[in-house]
Amino acid sequence: MKVFLLAGEASGDRLGADLMRGLRHLTPDVTFRGIAGPEMQSEGLDSLFDMSELSVMGLAEVLPKYFALKRRLDQTVAEVLAWKPDILITIDSPDFSLRVARAVRAADPKIRTCHYVAPSVWAWRAGRAKKMAGFIDHVLALLPFEPPYMEAEGMACDFVGHPVAAQAPITSKQIAKFHADYALDPARESLVILPGSRPSEIKRLLPVFCQVLSEPCFANFQLIFPTLPHLEPLLREALEGLPQETVLVTGSGFSAAAAAEERLVAYGAAKAALAASGTVSLELAAAGTPMVIAYDMGLISRLIIGAMLQIDTVTLVNLVSETRAVPEFIGRDCKAAQIAPALRQILSAPAAQAQAIEETMSRLGRGDPELPYRAARAVLKGLQ
Repeated sequence: MKVFLLAGEASGDRLGADLMRGLRHLTPDVTFRGIAGPEMQSEGLDSLFDMSELSVMGLAEVLPKYFALKRRLDQTVAEVLAWKPDILITIDSPDFSLRVARAVRAADPKIRTCHYVAPSVWAWRAGRAKKMAGFIDHVLALLPFEPPYMEAEGMACDFVGHPVAAQAPITSKQIAKFHADYALDPARESLVILPGSRPSEIKRLLPVFCQVLSEPCFANFQLIFPTLPHLEPLLREALEGLPQETVLVTGSGFSAAAAAEERLVAYGAAKAALAASGTVSLELAAAGTPMVIAYDMGLISRLIIGAMLQIDTVTLVNLVSETRAVPEFIGRDCKAAQIAPALRQILSAPAAQAQAIEETMSRLGRGDPELPYRAARAVLKGLQ
């Protein structure tokens, strides 16, 4: 069996590597080609070109690289058509990967197409599913409520579980080592602070978060800031005015898998978290850490997204658990005066979110021995 895989960012690379292991376990004669990062390459995929070339976001970044991206798109399509795989699996990164899938379908309708990570049509821009249905046969969904949205447009869709559910619970031994490695006092409580993974997010959210943390009731907490190595200078400069002890956890010098585990231990070492919205809420849930979620954007984006949003909460723990246990402060509500009391409340009753967190992890697949093979089994079922 021949499988062409296309990943465009680190999260997709991890999903792709897990899928490769699952397919190889179930179908030993499988062969792979495609575009990959270090994790998929470590599984034996020789990448057509460096995946990092696709990791651009926003108009300002895309425009200068338009012609280079177009050449890579044409190169990828040509490679798929020449190799004629049994299936093309595109993993997230829809701006690039779905263009490849569309072009492949137009040139050779016999090649089966599968997209891994359903677009969040349940939240906004529902029309994306209908457009995908013209060239995608099968969708692998990470969230349990997503399949009906894809199936309604005529695509097959399987919920295959979320990778955070495969994370083993954090142990007291791991937390003790973390305290020692970062010179944290285990007798004092810590907060984990996550103001986003992009410079624009950090510049917008961190001043608000710092205003929250400057309140006297948070003065005795140690502050843990998991971040990426290239964002460390930006954070250090912004945190100079905070009175608390601050620790930055960058994962520098770690493998991708080890850095992800270090982040999870950092979450587990904290009594609670103040975090930007996004998949980080599921990572915090995997570590059992109660949280407050806050996010803001530019005025124009706020107005546009606010008008298009179809749900009353953007926090994935709330959506998956079908509760509203996690307080969130989005857009105009992203103000220190509103966030601080909610964080105080969580710290005074951290167990209040425990049931929602447990339900979320259960629904995402924690404890299922078949979780590592769900995506691979779904792919093979679709090919029958």
